[in-house]
Amino acid sequence: MKAAIIEKPLSISVRDVEVPRPTRPDELVVKVMASGICGTDVHIFHGEYLGSYPMTPGHEFSGVVVAVGDKVSRFAPGSRVSVEPNISCDNCTACLNNRQNFCENWQAVGVTRPGAMAQFVLAPEKVVFDAGDIPFDQAAFMEPLSCVLHGIESAGIRLGDNVAVIGTGPIGMLLIRTARAGGATRFTVADLSEERLAAARRDGVAEATRDVASLPSDRFDIVIDATGAPPMLSQAIRMARPGGRVLMFGVSPQGKAATIEPFQVFRKGLSIFASYTSRRNSLQALALIGSGKVRVDDLVSHRMPLDSLEAGIRKIEDRGENAMKVMIFPNDEKV
Repeated sequence: MKAAIIEKPLSISVRDVEVPRPTRPDELVVKVMASGICGTDVHIFHGEYLGSYPMTPGHEFSGVVVAVGDKVSRFAPGSRVSVEPNISCDNCTACLNNRQNFCENWQAVGVTRPGAMAQFVLAPEKVVFDAGDIPFDQAAFMEPLSCVLHGIESAGIRLGDNVAVIGTGPIGMLLIRTARAGGATRFTVADLSEERLAAARRDGVAEATRDVASLPSDRFDIVIDATGAPPMLSQAIRMARPGGRVLMFGVSPQGKAATIEPFQVFRKGLSIFASYTSRRNSLQALALIGSGKVRVDDLVSHRMPLDSLEAGIRKIEDRGENAMKVMIFPNDEKV
């Protein structure tokens, strides 16, 4: 099969490798039908995130089961599935306290294990979910939406909340739509892209600006940073109302520091939350996608074959052609 392999930072090759087979009775093999490029993949491409090289990225994906181990009970060849990439041991102190996202023996498809930027991928049954009749490119949003749900739940969206979101890429839009589904009623956004701001306005956002510094101080019930840019933390603290909340959602580069004034956090009595991956949110995510309660289909801006993975990463980095979610189709060379 073909697999895209990051040989080292900034170097990707697409080459032939062996098709994986179940080596444990609880494993299954998925033919990858759609695999989204995530901001985390961009960090991995640059050597700014977990994992070692060489590696095959890809952790937002869906597909069809083609082989199963002897003890797989919920799926058979032909099952349409989405896969949660995070694999917890379920036996360490973190897992036993329902903190599986901090598993001491954590593994992840596309980060520490071969991922879905390949025609086939191996995963344990416990992280595989029935996608039903959801289109593959939408079912691939299960993982990012599950992360968004974890963040929204952590920060505690409340009925009638006035929310500011910094960054209106695909994750920012998922945060807006999920917060709206949770009862938030007013949204203000900041992004450097006029095209993304226009899309946010079409989505019902009340105020949209390219200049985050122009947004008012002390106004918002919750401010969410979806960019991961360290300077945005101080902006979020400034914008949150007294007693408000700040959610750090975007992934910041390792080793980069942010400058904040702790007195402002103290004076305003702020609660600052961070959200790391997801925690048992996959069924919720699929239910929201399948019901149409959280729309995802319009977030796919580019559809590309596996050979174009690096070009897709570059589109996201450069925001070329108003790139939002770039979806890779490893088994369709005609995309």
